[in-house]
Amino acid sequence: MTVRTGDELPPLRIPITRTLIVAGALASRDYQDVHHDAEAAKEKGSPDIFMNILTTNGLVGRYITDHFGPRARLRKVAIRLGAPNYPGDEMVLTGQVTSVAEGTAEVAVIGKNGIGHHVTGTVTVQFPSDAPKTTTALTPTTPDTPR
Repeated sequence: MTVRTGDELPPLRIPITRTLIVAGALASRDYQDVHHDAEAAKEKGSPDIFMNILTTNGLVGRYITDHFGPRARLRKVAIRLGAPNYPGDEMVLTGQVTSVAEGTAEVAVIGKNGIGHHVTGTVTVQFPSDAPKTTTALTPTTPDTPR
């Protein structure tokens, strides 16, 4: 796989289920009631429970490593939340490579749902040290790439 500035990553569609929201909150030890108790969320002005930032952060990381392979390393994830992810919606993650440097790439990521941009940000990904090093393109190794 050759990586160049301007490359677009294929979209990843993620159904936002009640189970995903609650499991993500529990896995990240975020016990705020707005992430698992619909009545408490409504009392606080939300129409339903909503996804926490740590779950979103994990999904963004998954999106990047699913594309670049298991040997790619996330060096920086800088995201900002916008529209909440509620159960019954779908988030579509998209990405575009904004820069390529020696052994790394920066990817702009957007996650949209039915009411707007849920997440926007950038991810810096580092490729394995045995990947060819150039300033214009990288060819990370993947399990399908002969060594």
